[in-house]
Amino acid sequence: MSKTLTIRLGQQSTAGIKPQNEDFYGASIPTGSILDSKGISVAIADGVSASEGGKDASQIAVRQFLDDYYSTPESWSTKHAATKVLGALNLWLYNQGQKLYGGNCGLATTFSAIILKSRTAHLFHVGDSRIHLLRDGHLECITQDHRVHFGDKSDYLARALGIDARLDIDYHTRELQSGDCFILTTDGVHDVLRSEDVEQLLKSHHPDPQKQAEALVDQALKQGSQDNITCQVIHIDTLPQGDKGEFIEHLASLPFPPDLMAGQVLDGYRILRELNATSRSQVYLADDTLASPETKVVVKTPSQNYNDDPLYIEQFLLEEWVAKRLNSPHLIKVSESAARPRTFLYSVVEYIEGQTLRQWMRDNPNPGVERVRATVDQIARGLRAMHRMEMIHQDLKPDNILIDRNNTLKIIDFGSTRIAGLAETHRVLEPKHIAGTASYSAPEYFRGEQGTSRSDIFSLGVIAYEMFTGKLPYGEITPEQAARKKFTYTPARLHNPATPDWVDAALEKATHPHPNRRYELESEFVADLTRPNQSLLNEGRSRPLLERNPLGFWKGLALIQLGVILVLGYLLLTGSIRV
Repeated sequence: MSKTLTIRLGQQSTAGIKPQNEDFYGASIPTGSILDSKGISVAIADGVSASEGGKDASQIAVRQFLDDYYSTPESWSTKHAATKVLGALNLWLYNQGQKLYGGNCGLATTFSAIILKSRTAHLFHVGDSRIHLLRDGHLECITQDHRVHFGDKSDYLARALGIDARLDIDYHTRELQSGDCFILTTDGVHDVLRSEDVEQLLKSHHPDPQKQAEALVDQALKQGSQDNITCQVIHIDTLPQGDKGEFIEHLASLPFPPDLMAGQVLDGYRILRELNATSRSQVYLADDTLASPETKVVVKTPSQNYNDDPLYIEQFLLEEWVAKRLNSPHLIKVSESAARPRTFLYSVVEYIEGQTLRQWMRDNPNPGVERVRATVDQIARGLRAMHRMEMIHQDLKPDNILIDRNNTLKIIDFGSTRIAGLAETHRVLEPKHIAGTASYSAPEYFRGEQGTSRSDIFSLGVIAYEMFTGKLPYGEITPEQAARKKFTYTPARLHNPATPDWVDAALEKATHPHPNRRYELESEFVADLTRPNQSLLNEGRSRPLLERNPLGFWKGLALIQLGVILVLGYLLLTGSIRV
């Protein structure tokens, strides 16, 4: 089976009996890494008949969608990328329609698109153009017309691009099978041809998609279509096997480098000394001798212990893939020289002279609220840059945060990062255990759930809690006990009485065991560490003491019991009561 998604495409359009053709269609079939990361796009549009600029709207919609979709980050999921593009496109059409034609429908069009990525079809639809799927000889319409009917004869288009500032677009997916056939049509086709007619015409002109598209348009015209007539036919020929993409395959073929010693040169990098070594990797400080002037870089090499472990190799390579696509002063950067040809498998990042947050915390065990807030704010800025790219770090902890000489914090180690756009391809291998360090990982990971941006916020909350108290909100956690652990929050002020109540409330919300009870955005957490959130305090005070402070509750109950026992003992001794 081929490792590449391949299709055959047929397209046909005519104005029919109308003076001009206000339908429009298009497709983009990239190759190489873009095919892997973004897929194949096919789109069709039908300018709304009541729209003065319907023809322009349909052409702009298709052309801009096909151009702009491929300009979105590779890390974005297909849904996120396409809906972002369509939302911006809709708002532009709406505003221009108002400006040029003085009405809501000045530039309006129906729109339907399929993005074929890996082994999945992503469908986007608004209006009354349609997408059909022919599978195993059965034709199925897989979109729903957005028309409102009044009585037997009157109806109108309820949704389309450009008729409202807010866009409500249908989205769903279909798993692909080799031999699938998708048919996109405007109403000039499906208003006059029955499903049986379409099936018969497709069968009669199989396997040529161009002849099939032409036959459908011709037959619609013969049967008296009163509208523009447009059709696209897509045959799915081969599907990828679901293995690694090009960006991994090339580097994964390189051999692991040997253990390196000071003075050795690897592809122009002169090793100065070893910075760190674990069972998983070695990290070296090196001079880039091919740079002008020479610059210091960090070279990370994989451990020979894992040279036959595909999951390890993939995670090692993903770290550099992620770093190349991020841009923030609070995220480690790939060295510019990393693009040069390599003879071994390794990664190269910028050298940060400084210390880890873990080391800083050991030297500064009692930081004030302002210092913790400033630290959290910088980490949050780095996380925000990742989350905007639909990347989840998944292994945030003090050891993975560096502080440089200017007190700028930088998040490092992207080997556990989940990337929405790559996860869709079914090629990225999933670990059988949690990706990050158990004590800093959100509880949903232990339940086998997929992490979200709120999972990173949980880890950020744990770091902030540890800075205030030197402890962890749920104690030390091992992977073995995590799935069975009951997550009961220990108030920070029990470990550090100087912790303000309003700070403790923010820490508790950030580290809540249930994701939907945490902060949605990093900025909300930073804001609540900056000033008291009265509503959050009121919410905490309204909860029973047993829920707010279980340790305090049981201590108080024990003291009451002790008091009762002492009183009873005294009364017995004095003879005030008799048994």
